[in-house]
Amino acid sequence: MHIRKAIDEDLNGIMAIYKTAQDFMIESGNPDQWGRTYPSRDLIENDIENEKCFLICDDDGPHGVFALFFGKEPTYEYIENGEWLNEDEYVTIHRIASDGKAKGIFKCAIDYCKGISNNIRIDTHNSNKVMQILIEKNGFEKCGTIFVRESPRIAYQWTKQ
Repeated sequence: MHIRKAIDEDLNGIMAIYKTAQDFMIESGNPDQWGRTYPSRDLIENDIENEKCFLICDDDGPHGVFALFFGKEPTYEYIENGEWLNEDEYVTIHRIASDGKAKGIFKCAIDYCKGISNNIRIDTHNSNKVMQILIEKNGFEKCGTIFVRESPRIAYQWTKQ
């Protein structure tokens, strides 16, 4: 698999991946994190325009998507019940999703990010047990609780040793 930046022509396929991910989250006991409305088409268009949207592809095309941000994440400024591992520069992964047709989507995204940064931050909803397992399996440490749109999220960080 390989990773590339998304382009405008990818938008419908990206939204289909997010629809599959929304359905999976709802069916697996996490109906509140994204519901059926997040992320919006406008948000993904903005991610693509700002070169923040990345696709995870094989020979058949895209199977996963994520947003990658460099620099300080405003929602990570305040953390409860813990602290970040360090305050060094970091990248943040948001909105990672898979179409369920290829294995290793999360690991592929994480390995890509580990190749470009010594510090990665990510968060997930308390009800997103599948994501928590994937995050922890890939070497991230729980750091505390942050808030996204007034909703608590488990905050994680990976740092290169």
